[in-house]
Amino acid sequence: MSKVLVIGAGGVSSVAVHKMAMNSDIFSHITLASRTKSKCDAIAESVKSRFGVTIDTAAIDADDVAATTALIQSVKPALVVNLALPYQDLAIMDACLAAGVNYLDTANYEPRDEAKFEYKWQWAYQERFKEAGLMALLGSGFDPGVTSVFATYTKKHLLDRIDTLDILDCNGGDTGLPFATNFNPEINLREVTANSRHWENGQWVEGPALSHKQAFDFEGVGQKNMYLMYHEELESLAKFYPEIKRIRFWMTFGDSYLKHLEVLENIGMTSIEPMMFQGREIIPIEFLKALLPEPASLGPITKGKTNIGTIATGEKDGVAKTFYVKNICDHEEAYAETGNQAVSYTTGVPAMIGAAMMLTGKWSGAGVFNMEQLDPDPFMDMLNKHGLPWTVEELDAPLAF
Repeated sequence: MSKVLVIGAGGVSSVAVHKMAMNSDIFSHITLASRTKSKCDAIAESVKSRFGVTIDTAAIDADDVAATTALIQSVKPALVVNLALPYQDLAIMDACLAAGVNYLDTANYEPRDEAKFEYKWQWAYQERFKEAGLMALLGSGFDPGVTSVFATYTKKHLLDRIDTLDILDCNGGDTGLPFATNFNPEINLREVTANSRHWENGQWVEGPALSHKQAFDFEGVGQKNMYLMYHEELESLAKFYPEIKRIRFWMTFGDSYLKHLEVLENIGMTSIEPMMFQGREIIPIEFLKALLPEPASLGPITKGKTNIGTIATGEKDGVAKTFYVKNICDHEEAYAETGNQAVSYTTGVPAMIGAAMMLTGKWSGAGVFNMEQLDPDPFMDMLNKHGLPWTVEELDAPLAF
C-alpha cells in the first residue's frame, strides 16, 4: 500500500481519485492538491459520500517548483500523479526530482505561448530521472495512453509486424448544448485548430486543420464524420515502432461544433496571442474558456457513448491480417459511478491504472518512459476490471482510405 499525491482538480482528476479510493488495497492514502482548494474539497466530499474514504486536500500553485517540492516533502508520497494542465508538466517534474519521488502524467508538455505538442522537453529529463533512480511515466490517459497500450498489445499478441496503425476517437455523447468541450476548452481548441499531421514512410505529412474527413460506422454510436488530426501519441509510436509505415489519428466532430469553431476562429477567439482590452492584456482563448461551460459540469446532461480504438494491419505467421482493438464507454454509467462524463472517465481510469502499475511494481525502471515501452498485459487486465473493458475484432480487410 502506498501514498499518492494527485495534482489538479478537474474532471479527469475527479475520476482518478474516485477510482483510487475504490482500490484502497493499492492506494493507502490520497492527497489531492490544486490551485483552488474548494474544488479538491468538493471531490473529497464526493469520494467520502460514495465510498467512505477520507482523502486530504491542499492548495498548491503547480507553477511554483519550491512550493510543490515542499508539499511533496510534507505528504511523502510514493508517486505524484500530475493531472494539472500540460503547461505545468516540467515544473512538477522538477519538483519530483527535487523531492526524490516518482512522476506520472496524462498529457505531454506544451508551452503556453505556442500550440506545440511534443515530447522533446520531457524526453530531455531522461538522464536526470535515471541518475536519481526515479521513474517518470508519460501519457497515461486514453489517447495518449490506452491507445498506445492497444498498439503494444497488438504487436505482442496479434501481429508479428505492424504495417499501418489508425487511432479512431469517437465521442458520441450529446449534451444538448450548441457548443461545449468535453475537456479543458483551452487545450481542446488548441488541439483541434492545429495543422493535421501524420507519420508516413519515415516522415511527417502535414496539412490544414480538419481538411481530411472520412465517415465511419462506430459500434454503439453509429456513423460519424471523423477528421485527420495530430495527436501526441503519434510521436511516441513513431519513435518506438519505426517499422510502422503509416500512423494516423482520427477524431469525430459534429456539424454544430465545427460551425461554432469556424466562427470563433474567424473572429480571433481561438488565438493564443496576447491583446490589449480595456487597458489590460488578455489572451482570447483564455477569455473564451471562461465563457464556455466547465467540462466537469457536463456530466449530468451528457448522454451516449464513446468509442475509442486502434486498427492495425500487418502480418501474423506470414499472413496479412487486420485487428481492431477498442473500448466503448457509456457517459451515463460513468456519471453514475464517479459523477463525471465518459471523456473524463476514459482518461481518469487509465491514470489510476498507470499509477497502480507503478505502485505495485508491475511497471518499474529508472528514467522517462512512454506507455509503448512497458508490458501491456497487466494494464490491459486492469482495464477490464475497472470500467474500461476492451474487445478484439479481426477485420476482413484494412481500412479503404
